[in-house]
Amino acid sequence: MTRSLKEISPIAVKICGLTSLNDIKLAASIGARYAGFVFFEKSPRALTFELGRKLALEAPIGLAKVALVVDAEFSYLDELTSKVPIDMIQMHGSESPKLVYEIKRRYGLPVMKAVGISSESDLDKVKSFCEVCDQILFDAKPANRHALPGGNGVQFDWSILANRSWSKPWMLAGGLNASNVQTAVKLTNAKQLDLSSSVELSPGIKDATKMKNFMQALDNCNFGN
Repeated sequence: MTRSLKEISPIAVKICGLTSLNDIKLAASIGARYAGFVFFEKSPRALTFELGRKLALEAPIGLAKVALVVDAEFSYLDELTSKVPIDMIQMHGSESPKLVYEIKRRYGLPVMKAVGISSESDLDKVKSFCEVCDQILFDAKPANRHALPGGNGVQFDWSILANRSWSKPWMLAGGLNASNVQTAVKLTNAKQLDLSSSVELSPGIKDATKMKNFMQALDNCNFGN
């Protein structure tokens, strides 16, 4: 299912939680445009700086390398950005708009800010983040404070995003799989999708068949309607 540039879907896909070079190469070959590397020690998909550097250096050209961090200190980000050649920072914690701005300015990299959604009121903060970041990621808000901030395979009410637009590009995450991706795109008009646990055999171990099935289901979306 290797795809040429002409065959790439109008919907950009980010496959997150990649931990092996084989999975990264597969993601690129089936048309993914972003590779997500997790740098959050509580996650079962967490990478060391050493492994992250190796994967980033060997990733196919054209695949954007996104480093996911959660409420990271500057000292940690200093080391991350000095050791791992990344293309974007994804902030997936409780970071403020001010901190997003400071990180973007400090490292000179595009920043994606994740916003947890469980109700329409959670959208109130989006405008302030759009003023300082490059992209927004909408994910399901964790059910409790002990849950991981992302990668839980939980779906929120996508109709919350229906008929809305923002000043920055945005990405839809949370429980996406081959069975529901067409519904997700139709409801939200999302142009970018993020997936992780739904294409795994176990946390951090991707399933080639599930990855290919997802991309095939996306190919079957009727983008004209």
